[in-house]
Amino acid sequence: MSIYEFKVKAASGKEISLADHKGNVLLIVNTASKCGFTPQYEDLQRLYEKYHARGLEILAFPCDQFAHQEPGSDDEIQTFCKVNYGVTFPIFSKIEVNGKSAHPLFKYLRSQKKGLLGNNIKWNFTKFLIDRNGNFIDRYEPVVKPFEMTSVIDSLL
Repeated sequence: MSIYEFKVKAASGKEISLADHKGNVLLIVNTASKCGFTPQYEDLQRLYEKYHARGLEILAFPCDQFAHQEPGSDDEIQTFCKVNYGVTFPIFSKIEVNGKSAHPLFKYLRSQKKGLLGNNIKWNFTKFLIDRNGNFIDRYEPVVKPFEMTSVIDSLL
Protein backbone atom coordinates (compact mmCIF):
# COMPACT_ATOMS: atom_id res chain seq x y z
CA MET A 1 0.00 0.00 0.00
CA SER A 2 1.17 3.51 -0.80
CA ILE A 3 0.43 6.77 1.00
CA TYR A 4 -0.77 8.06 -2.37
CA GLU A 5 -3.73 5.67 -2.37
CA PHE A 6 -5.46 7.57 0.44
CA LYS A 7 -8.07 10.26 0.08
CA VAL A 8 -8.79 12.81 2.77
CA LYS A 9 -11.46 15.43 3.24
CA ALA A 10 -10.59 19.11 3.18
CA ALA A 11 -12.27 21.34 5.75
CA SER A 12 -14.47 22.54 2.86
CA GLY A 13 -15.74 18.99 2.42
CA LYS A 14 -13.91 18.42 -0.87
CA GLU A 15 -12.19 15.04 -1.21
CA ILE A 16 -8.43 15.33 -1.83
CA SER A 17 -6.12 12.56 -3.02
CA LEU A 18 -2.73 12.38 -1.35
CA ALA A 19 -1.45 11.53 -4.83
CA ASP A 20 -1.75 15.29 -5.42
CA HIS A 21 1.32 15.59 -3.17
CA LYS A 22 3.59 13.19 -5.08
CA GLY A 23 7.11 14.54 -5.20
CA ASN A 24 6.79 16.45 -1.92
CA VAL A 25 8.07 15.60 1.52
CA LEU A 26 5.02 15.30 3.78
CA LEU A 27 4.75 16.01 7.48
CA ILE A 28 1.38 14.65 8.61
CA VAL A 29 0.22 15.77 12.06
CA ASN A 30 -2.87 15.12 14.18
CA THR A 31 -3.71 18.43 15.85
CA ALA A 32 -5.98 20.09 18.41
CA SER A 33 -6.78 23.67 19.37
CA LYS A 34 -7.02 23.27 23.14
CA CYS A 35 -3.97 21.13 23.87
CA GLY A 36 -0.77 21.84 25.75
CA PHE A 37 1.01 21.18 22.44
CA THR A 38 -1.19 23.61 20.45
CA PRO A 39 1.60 26.24 20.37
CA GLN A 40 3.41 23.84 18.02
CA TYR A 41 1.19 25.33 15.31
CA GLU A 42 3.52 28.34 15.42
CA ASP A 43 6.64 26.23 14.81
CA LEU A 44 4.85 24.13 12.18
CA GLN A 45 4.00 27.36 10.33
CA ARG A 46 7.60 28.58 10.58
CA LEU A 47 8.82 25.19 9.31
CA TYR A 48 6.34 25.44 6.44
CA GLU A 49 7.54 28.93 5.53
CA LYS A 50 11.17 27.82 5.63
CA TYR A 51 10.81 24.64 3.55
CA HIS A 52 7.63 24.85 1.49
CA ALA A 53 9.37 26.31 -1.57
CA ARG A 54 11.77 23.33 -1.48
CA GLY A 55 8.92 20.81 -1.41
CA LEU A 56 7.69 20.36 2.17
CA GLU A 57 3.96 20.03 2.70
CA ILE A 58 2.50 20.00 6.19
CA LEU A 59 -0.88 18.30 6.42
CA ALA A 60 -2.78 18.86 9.67
CA PHE A 61 -5.66 16.65 10.77
CA PRO A 62 -7.65 17.94 13.75
CA CYS A 63 -8.73 15.23 16.16
CA ASP A 64 -11.03 15.35 19.19
CA GLN A 65 -10.16 11.92 20.63
CA PHE A 66 -7.83 13.17 23.35
CA ALA A 67 -9.57 14.82 26.33
CA HIS A 68 -12.02 16.66 24.01
CA GLN A 69 -9.27 19.12 23.01
CA GLU A 70 -10.69 19.81 19.54
CA PRO A 71 -14.38 20.52 20.12
CA GLY A 72 -14.86 23.06 17.32
CA SER A 73 -16.34 22.67 13.86
CA ASP A 74 -14.09 22.54 10.81
CA ASP A 75 -14.79 26.25 10.17
CA GLU A 76 -14.00 27.18 13.77
CA ILE A 77 -10.73 25.21 13.63
CA GLN A 78 -9.68 26.96 10.41
CA THR A 79 -10.40 30.37 11.90
CA PHE A 80 -8.62 29.57 15.17
CA CYS A 81 -5.46 28.42 13.38
CA LYS A 82 -5.35 31.40 11.01
CA VAL A 83 -6.11 34.03 13.63
CA ASN A 84 -3.93 32.69 16.44
CA TYR A 85 -1.01 31.13 14.56
CA GLY A 86 -1.16 32.49 11.00
CA VAL A 87 -1.40 28.96 9.63
CA THR A 88 -1.28 28.73 5.84
CA PHE A 89 -0.64 24.99 5.44
CA PRO A 90 -3.67 22.74 4.86
CA ILE A 91 -5.82 21.84 7.84
CA PHE A 92 -8.22 19.08 6.90
CA SER A 93 -11.60 18.04 8.23
CA LYS A 94 -11.68 16.67 11.77
CA ILE A 95 -11.02 12.92 11.96
CA GLU A 96 -10.36 10.08 14.38
CA VAL A 97 -6.86 8.61 14.55
CA ASN A 98 -7.40 5.64 16.90
CA GLY A 99 -10.06 2.97 17.27
CA LYS A 100 -12.59 1.40 14.93
CA SER A 101 -13.51 4.75 13.35
CA ALA A 102 -9.90 5.81 12.74
CA HIS A 103 -9.28 7.26 9.30
CA PRO A 104 -7.59 4.70 7.02
CA LEU A 105 -4.63 7.08 6.53
CA PHE A 106 -3.89 7.04 10.25
CA LYS A 107 -4.41 3.27 10.50
CA TYR A 108 -1.73 2.97 7.83
CA LEU A 109 0.63 5.49 9.46
CA ARG A 110 0.25 3.84 12.87
CA SER A 111 1.11 0.47 11.36
CA GLN A 112 4.43 1.77 10.01
CA LYS A 113 6.05 2.34 13.40
CA LYS A 114 4.79 1.82 16.91
CA GLY A 115 4.82 4.66 19.38
CA LEU A 116 4.84 4.82 23.17
CA LEU A 117 1.43 3.13 23.37
CA GLY A 118 2.12 0.49 20.75
CA ASN A 119 0.19 0.96 17.54
CA ASN A 120 -2.09 3.72 18.90
CA ILE A 121 -1.36 7.40 18.81
CA LYS A 122 -0.63 8.67 22.31
CA TRP A 123 -1.82 12.27 21.99
CA ASN A 124 -2.29 15.28 19.74
CA PHE A 125 0.63 16.51 17.64
CA THR A 126 2.04 13.11 16.79
CA LYS A 127 3.96 13.65 13.56
CA PHE A 128 4.65 11.33 10.61
CA LEU A 129 7.33 12.12 8.03
CA ILE A 130 7.02 10.82 4.46
CA ASP A 131 9.68 11.18 1.74
CA ARG A 132 9.21 12.47 -1.82
CA ASN A 133 8.44 8.94 -3.05
CA GLY A 134 5.72 8.31 -0.50
CA ASN A 135 7.88 6.18 1.77
CA PHE A 136 7.37 6.31 5.52
CA ILE A 137 10.46 7.79 7.20
CA ASP A 138 9.64 8.19 10.89
CA ARG A 139 7.10 8.82 13.60
CA TYR A 140 7.63 11.58 16.16
CA GLU A 141 5.82 11.77 19.48
CA PRO A 142 4.10 15.01 20.56
CA VAL A 143 7.02 16.10 22.76
CA VAL A 144 9.26 16.35 19.68
CA LYS A 145 9.15 19.96 18.55
CA PRO A 146 8.88 20.64 14.81
CA PHE A 147 12.33 22.23 14.51
CA GLU A 148 13.93 19.14 16.07
CA MET A 149 13.19 17.40 12.74
CA THR A 150 15.01 19.91 10.52
CA SER A 151 18.13 17.79 9.88
CA VAL A 152 15.98 14.90 8.64
CA ILE A 153 13.74 17.24 6.60
CA ASP A 154 16.83 18.91 5.07
CA SER A 155 18.20 15.52 4.04
CA LEU A 156 14.89 14.57 2.37
CA LEU A 157 14.60 17.83 0.46
